[in-house]
Amino acid sequence: MSSALFPLAALLLAALAAAAEPECLTKCGNVDIPYPFGIGARCSRGKGFEIACVDNGSTAVLPSVSKQRIPVMNLSVAPPAVKVMLPVAYRCYNSTGATISLFEGQVDVNSHGVYRISDARNRFVVLGCNSEAFTQNSPRKGRGRYDYYSYYAGCVTYCLDSRSAQDGRCASVGCCQVDIPPGLTDNVVSFQDWPHNDMECSPCDYAFLVEKGHYTFRVSDLHMDGSRSSMPVWLDWAIRDNGSLSCAAAKNRTGYACISAHSECVDSVNGSGYFCRCKKGFEGNPYQAKNGCTNINECIRPKDYPCYGICKDTEGSYICKCRPGYRTISGDPTKEQCIPKFPLEARLALGVGRDWHGLAGNMVEFRISLGMFVSAVALLLIVMIFHKRRMNEFFKKNGGSVLQKLENIKIFTKDELKKITKNNSHVLGKGGFGQVYKGTLEDDTVVAVKASIEVNEARKEDFTNEVIIQSQMIHKNIIKLLGCCLEVDVPMLVYEFAANGNLHDVLHDEASRQLPLSLDLRLDIAIESAEGLTYMHSSTNRTIRHGDVKPANILLDSNFVPKISDFGTSKLLTVDKDFTMFVVGSMGYIDPVFHKTGHLTQKSDVYSFGVVLLELICRKPTIYDESCSLIIEFQRVYEQENSGSAMFDKDIAVTEEDVLVLEEIGRLAMECLKEKVEDRPDMKEVAERLMMLRRARKHGRWSLRSPRHIEEISIDGALKSFASDISVTSSATPSAPSTPVSK
Repeated sequence: MSSALFPLAALLLAALAAAAEPECLTKCGNVDIPYPFGIGARCSRGKGFEIACVDNGSTAVLPSVSKQRIPVMNLSVAPPAVKVMLPVAYRCYNSTGATISLFEGQVDVNSHGVYRISDARNRFVVLGCNSEAFTQNSPRKGRGRYDYYSYYAGCVTYCLDSRSAQDGRCASVGCCQVDIPPGLTDNVVSFQDWPHNDMECSPCDYAFLVEKGHYTFRVSDLHMDGSRSSMPVWLDWAIRDNGSLSCAAAKNRTGYACISAHSECVDSVNGSGYFCRCKKGFEGNPYQAKNGCTNINECIRPKDYPCYGICKDTEGSYICKCRPGYRTISGDPTKEQCIPKFPLEARLALGVGRDWHGLAGNMVEFRISLGMFVSAVALLLIVMIFHKRRMNEFFKKNGGSVLQKLENIKIFTKDELKKITKNNSHVLGKGGFGQVYKGTLEDDTVVAVKASIEVNEARKEDFTNEVIIQSQMIHKNIIKLLGCCLEVDVPMLVYEFAANGNLHDVLHDEASRQLPLSLDLRLDIAIESAEGLTYMHSSTNRTIRHGDVKPANILLDSNFVPKISDFGTSKLLTVDKDFTMFVVGSMGYIDPVFHKTGHLTQKSDVYSFGVVLLELICRKPTIYDESCSLIIEFQRVYEQENSGSAMFDKDIAVTEEDVLVLEEIGRLAMECLKEKVEDRPDMKEVAERLMMLRRARKHGRWSLRSPRHIEEISIDGALKSFASDISVTSSATPSAPSTPVSK
């Protein structure tokens, strides 16, 4: 080839090479198409990741072997998810109940094994009256317990008449819904053959997968056009080639997908395989080597990466420091504001000036004359004297001259309290007057520190009386007051620590619902709580009414021993008063008589404790299922059936003996809730009857007959048989709770 032709040949080869590199579209309509997805085989990772762009480039769809049109609404790399629109399955009937049209919702989204239907983000819904449908997934003919599918999930709907179904209620009347299991690779709906003749209110059955939170039932949907309806569904995806390897195995194989320098591999949680993500401090596409995961500049994103000082970006992280002369209480300027190290007056007197020099910009030059130094020292002394005088004023205002004479509690200084709570660094929760902090005494005793009422001259005597009374209440079922700090505006009280929190959270918080609270443990909690209240009512030098009895004010120590706390309304009453103009308390527990009249008695506490008993045996809060009242519903069931068994917590209503015990507790609760105060038992009787129940249960002295005669199987006889050998007093020591549940 001549030298003249060589440049022309080189240009031709370069043009052919450029033509070989595809120009990949990164968007189809409103949907971004990030790699490993792509429009066209050469733009994606391969089969399963190809996206078709149809309708003149306006609609992205998943390719399907069966030529089904599966529109894509969203493609996400992190987290690995695809949002698609899937059709509604339906079966319609004529007036005689014969099927006239049927579509079982079959879709082909997984011909190459990339996708799984997300169990975390979808659910299965069935619409109709007199209908049953289920989705059958993951064919595995000849394997496992079932011949054809690995998963079956569905539910049943029923309507009494055309008016039964209600908008917004999907609870088996016209509509039902269930969660789905992980690992689903496809969807086929099976409708069961239930009678549908003359059902104009529901001419069709419908079933569909749908994104959680997207669908709200409407009665009109019972007449939807199923052939034109579809619902949004999330699919999980993962790298499942090479035998669906885990991260550990895939890293050493050809075709490993996590190729960005700052990426990491994560095993799939929905099916086998793995996916990639950027490491902490980086963002982008971990499946691309060039410009894949790039550094995040945290300093320009203060909402996501807070810094209350000077922020400096680093590779994969950031540094946050207070500028010279400033600090934070906890030492972490990412959590709280930086404050001057010296008071403003002292800094002014010291003549501290800031001159920014050089690139660092952090040089501080102090210009201090001898005269200014003397002034600064004098000013600091004045500030210290003023601060000491201020603390003395608080101490006097909060009744320190009276309380410092008490022998069984300690008066902590402000500095001691800061050390105990480590500057309020560990917040346990929020009390009625402020936050509650966890602390540790010098002997390693763990304590709870909380604010009391704000004291003024009018309430000074009330506060000191309250502290004196609490300091005198020495009972294992009443939270012990260890001391107080009076050198602050609002006095702080130091109590013994209850490791298992309060009874309300243990019974009703979602995170605690799995705690296996046995009937024996609940009975122990009820007995010992009643004993604490009995002690308050009759075993102290002064009669005390709690005024705010509820599960949130019953704390539980590490062995689930209950401790009565927060003496609520009693704080508003002096010793010689029974009435208050300030009717406070928690709705759902407050005695109606007290609420109407302001007359707080010991029987008011009995009423509130009756509600606590219902919560213990039903494990339902006072208001449940949005609008149901526990008191009203239990009373209604009890009056209709002479039994509360329909309301009992199924976890503890296991044997006939269990049901008998629960029935007796329910009857006792009903007596505590009587409208007439004089018809309610006192707390001593409540405690005695509960203890007799435990004794009778412990020794097995029950006369059991058929469950249909439960109303005749009163345990009175069993209790009376123990009356001669049971001596119940307010100071009796109950047996320890059954094996405590570790939180």
